[in-house]
Amino acid sequence: MKKTEKLKKELGLFDVFSISTGAMFSSGFFLLPGLASQYTGPSVFVAYLLAGLLILPAMFSIAEISTALPRSGGAYFFLDRSLGPLMGTIGGLGTYFALVFKTAFAIVGIGAYAAIFWDVPVKTIAVAATFFFMALNLIGAKKTSRMQSFLVVFLLVVLGTFVFDGLYRVFFTVGVDKPSINTHFNPFFTNGFEGLITAAGFVFVSYLGLTKIASVAEEIKNPERNIPLGMALSLTVTSLIYFLGVFIMVSLIHPEEFAVDLAPAATAVNVLFTWLPGDLGTYLMIGAAMAAFASTGNAGLLSSSRYPFAMGRDKLFPALFSKVGKKGTPVFSIVMTAALIVFFILILSEEGIAKLASTFNLIIFLLINFAVIVFRSSKISSYDPGFHSPLYPWMQIAGMLISLVLIVFMGWGAILFSFVIILLASMWFYYYAKKNVKREGAIYHWFALLGQHQHVELENEFMTILKEKGLRQGDPFDELIINSKITKIKQEKMTFEELVVQVAGWLSFQLVVSKKELIDDFHALSAFDSSLIKPEIAILHAKNSRIKKPLLHVILIEKGIPKPVTKSGIHSEDNIKIFFFLANPEGEPKLQLRMLARLIDIVEREDFVKELLNKDNDRSIKEYLLHNERYITVQLLRNTVQSELIGRYLKDVVFPENVLVAMVERDGLSFAPHGNTLLNKNDILTIIGEPQSISRLYKQYMQEEFKSKK
Repeated sequence: MKKTEKLKKELGLFDVFSISTGAMFSSGFFLLPGLASQYTGPSVFVAYLLAGLLILPAMFSIAEISTALPRSGGAYFFLDRSLGPLMGTIGGLGTYFALVFKTAFAIVGIGAYAAIFWDVPVKTIAVAATFFFMALNLIGAKKTSRMQSFLVVFLLVVLGTFVFDGLYRVFFTVGVDKPSINTHFNPFFTNGFEGLITAAGFVFVSYLGLTKIASVAEEIKNPERNIPLGMALSLTVTSLIYFLGVFIMVSLIHPEEFAVDLAPAATAVNVLFTWLPGDLGTYLMIGAAMAAFASTGNAGLLSSSRYPFAMGRDKLFPALFSKVGKKGTPVFSIVMTAALIVFFILILSEEGIAKLASTFNLIIFLLINFAVIVFRSSKISSYDPGFHSPLYPWMQIAGMLISLVLIVFMGWGAILFSFVIILLASMWFYYYAKKNVKREGAIYHWFALLGQHQHVELENEFMTILKEKGLRQGDPFDELIINSKITKIKQEKMTFEELVVQVAGWLSFQLVVSKKELIDDFHALSAFDSSLIKPEIAILHAKNSRIKKPLLHVILIEKGIPKPVTKSGIHSEDNIKIFFFLANPEGEPKLQLRMLARLIDIVEREDFVKELLNKDNDRSIKEYLLHNERYITVQLLRNTVQSELIGRYLKDVVFPENVLVAMVERDGLSFAPHGNTLLNKNDILTIIGEPQSISRLYKQYMQEEFKSKK
């Protein structure tokens, strides 16, 4: 069986922060402020802060779904699996166009700032830049997190200096009037509350970078912590710099000039950075702007072109979009995306591009907020987010209302264009894609509570995602394996029913629960049981309110016994050689699923059945089940470096932090040690812990042992 390749989890907290922040600091700071001031005047910096607050519900919803379903495709995947392929088609196209508009807007920014040096039309430079980025993407240019992190640090240093110098000039020098007497701030709200809300909706495009985290969630380490924390830190820092930076621009630039300025940061820096020689300060800000626009433009073309590619793989688009060229890139998707970017640059004004980008973004945020409600209401047991949005469902309801209100203020042109796209996407689905897809979204599981049908395969897909996510920090899987009971059965005529009764009897005695209830649970079928079926292996599970912690019984039968099997509606019988019986606390269904998902991951190892049946004792079986970078086995032999442990109490031995001697094998018997366990010659210690600490133990004991043997 060919296993699906997994993307490496290499991105940490700062990478999440960098990806999100780097995507937000481009047009939002360097191009948009002046255009946005046309709607609300000098209060435009308040509109930025308001937009940052209004995006919170969408941020929380994206964080929750990203920790539950870390999959490539981001918002498209969320909407497809929650609301079904029709809304997936609409959401995929909506997100695609939002990113295309955002990318077009960023590339226009390159033209605006390049025009400071060369007397060339802004759109001419923007079109040339688009073709350059298209060429880079076609040959497989890669954006590394290290390069992105360097760019973000450079931007934050420049913008932080801009804010610090600007605030000092405004409040502590006589060169610039304080806001109380500065005529630039009067009148503060030129179009009242309506103008402020319109401006907030207009600058919403500045925060689109938050959605990029969903696209890379599969590659983030410890996503339960790093996704929500990284997004929150990014939004906080970005909102603060937007608020203070635009406030400084308003203070320094005359309102009439500010409203038509496509490079307001460069204009403002002419007054600031006077402590640098010559025009170095201006060049520094222009360099930062160009770097930000180039990064957003290139990354935007790369990420947006992956949407038709992903939809092609899901059969919502023609297969042509999912084909890759010799360089491993989706050629047709990239070329089409670049052509659309050029088209929108040429036919739309900068203001029009920003409005459409914000409107599409608001529609997607509305749907993502609704998707959280659908996922939770569907009661899909394998939907297991590591982060839960606070104030559910009111946070999501507020997010949907916020999106609706801001969409209304975007104007009828943007709204009409958005509904045209929705209509075209719907027609595309019904007349082309519907016949190609059979899946349905989680919303059918919600409707199932009212008697409608549900898509059973969704449970199995989410279970597969749960397996790929791995255990959550603190899950007692290692303890479960170490404390498990291992039984080898030679009786050939035992039936499956007799085995279940025997195991349930042992578990009921250990856990002090009803034997009959355990038997009934082991025979019952759940929605995700088909994902637990593997050749010659059976994973059965039960849960009970009286169970305090998980317990596992592993049965090995070399010749196997027949067991009824049902998969994809087909009933058959399989000869099972290895049984896992897992009993779990009833109040922790998600923990049970993570334990089951980990067992599935283990049994999918190559030659698993053969390897496990060949193990000759409990310790070797448990070590094989534990086997990963989190454990090591050390035998206490004379004339080796570990001989120093012989004759000492376990409590007196100093091991690296975050490790535990979980098991000791002595004279063929295994037991869990305690602090007063005296270590003897030939004892075999099984030590579990964090990978870094296990690596240190390996170097300390195993490598030295190998050297001595040489």
